[in-house]
This record gives sequence, C-alpha cells and structure tokens, in this order.
Amino acid sequence: MLKVGLTGGLACGKSFVGAALADLGCYLIHADDLGHQVLAPGAEAYHEVVTEFGPEILAAGGEIDRAALAARVFGNPERLARLNAAVHPAVIRREEKLMAEFAAREPDGIAVVEAAILIETGSYRRFDKMVLVTCAEEQQLERAMRRPGASEPDVQARILRQLPIQEKRKFANFVIDTSGEKEDTLRQTRAVYEVLRRIEK
Repeated sequence: MLKVGLTGGLACGKSFVGAALADLGCYLIHADDLGHQVLAPGAEAYHEVVTEFGPEILAAGGEIDRAALAARVFGNPERLARLNAAVHPAVIRREEKLMAEFAAREPDGIAVVEAAILIETGSYRRFDKMVLVTCAEEQQLERAMRRPGASEPDVQARILRQLPIQEKRKFANFVIDTSGEKEDTLRQTRAVYEVLRRIEK
C-alpha cells in the first residue's frame, strides 16, 4: 500500500482534491475528523485537554467546546504546542490503524491522509509521497473569508501560523494548483493519481 500525505495552506482546496482522489479510488482519511473524535468525552485526548485547559472549555453536555478551546490557544504558541502534544499522537495512532486495516484489504491500494500541518509537525516523514495543494494568496484569503464566522484578523493569523507555501514546496513530490477552474484542478489531480498508481508499493 502506498501512503500519501495531502496538505496545503488554509482554504487552498485540500478537501476538494482529497474528495477527487477518493472518487478515483484512493482511501481518504481526514485528520481533522480524527481530531474531533479524539476530543470526544472518554476518548484518548479528552481528559488531558480538559486537565490542561480547564473546565471552562466544556459545553453543558460535557463535550469540549472547540470554539472555547480555540480561543484559549489563539495567538499563544506555547498553549497551541501543548494542545498539539495531547491531540496529535492520538490522531496519528488512529491514522495508522485505519491505514493498516486498509492495507490488509487492499495491499496495492493508495491511502491518502489529508491534514493541514503534516509538514510543520514532521508527520510528512511517515508518507511515501507528499501532495501539496496551493492557490494564489488573494484567493486563499477570499476563500477563507467565505467560511462561517471568519474574520480577517483570525484568517490572517491562521495563515501566518502555517509554514509559507514556498517552504512547503520543498517537501512536496506533487503540487496541485487550485487557482483556476475546478476542471483544471480535477485534471491535475487525475494526472497525480495516474503517477501514484504506477509507483511500486
């Protein structure tokens, strides 16, 4: 089985490319979904995060209020690092388990893990190939601002916290530029998929 990391800047189109790869036959894992799961009451990271950040981050039902948690780490690299240290190992264990299950079913398949900070965390080393999704900077900001509850200062701060795209390019085996029409992005994605299919597992 081929392990592929799919990453890119905020609002660059990772999810669109990930969905296209899944449509082509890849097994897609959303790291963000796993991040939600490990923070659920009773899950691997729940107790550590509540202990670290206090009961104020809990909603009435006992689940972690992600907006309240985000407010506590926003603009504080040390707190963000502590949150990542609690969440990322649990997410990686779930990713590895899912990929092992997939490999048992489809030894010649392609597993794709979509995650925003694969390079920043060093997780890129776990993958055979890396796909980077990019777009023009002005498009990135425009797309991010369309998201519910987005504010320009918040979006700008999130973009600045991520490694610049030019730096990420150094780690990428493939780059898909989503600045153009969707059909162009799909064409690039199909081309990358065809190359991945030919790589020896």
